[in-house]
Amino acid sequence: MNDFEDCLRKGLLRRITPSKDKAESSMKKAERWLYEAERNLNSGSYDSCLIASYLAMFHAARAILFKDGWREKSHYCISRYLEEKYVKTGRLEREWVDLLDRLRELRHEDQYDVTYFATEEEAREALNVAFEFVERMEKILHT
Repeated sequence: MNDFEDCLRKGLLRRITPSKDKAESSMKKAERWLYEAERNLNSGSYDSCLIASYLAMFHAARAILFKDGWREKSHYCISRYLEEKYVKTGRLEREWVDLLDRLRELRHEDQYDVTYFATEEEAREALNVAFEFVERMEKILHT
């Protein structure tokens, strides 16, 4: 059993009615988080920038699931969905899933590890990746 099938079996990914409206709303949320991330970076709030950058990516990826008629109950399983339905079919480059996973792990470390503090460089890189990721998801959303 692969990770995607495991997500299905555990109910962490489930079918819903496809929704263009929810997809667009999720993409708007992604854009709002990008704005927040940029404001946080500019004010020196690097941890907040990192988290907001990841949330922009999360909502952009989630927009694809809504468009396709899926709902997640796990951040990890969003990546597994993109792998299964987009990377394996050649509609998305593997690097985007890897970047989503990387930022998800950094966000987790930032939230739960009391010794981790994001640097300006990490925050700036996260924001740049998030901008590119949201743009890439936007292209998929409108194809």
